[in-house]
Amino acid sequence: MDGHGPYVWACYGTFFVLMAAMMILSLRRRRAVIESCRQAYKPLDGSGDASVSRTSATFTRVNVSHD
Repeated sequence: MDGHGPYVWACYGTFFVLMAAMMILSLRRRRAVIESCRQAYKPLDGSGDASVSRTSATFTRVNVSHD
């Protein structure tokens, strides 16, 4: 490496440390987002009953006149 070895290996080391840190932080953030979504969709009464009625979208046909 003609005397540039320490610089090259330091760059490789820095790259791999930063990539590992980014992966770990991304996984932690993903878990936090999934947990916040789970908290948002829990039933409000806290019973955890799956039969709790929720409003859903209704699809009603609309007649449009082409005058």
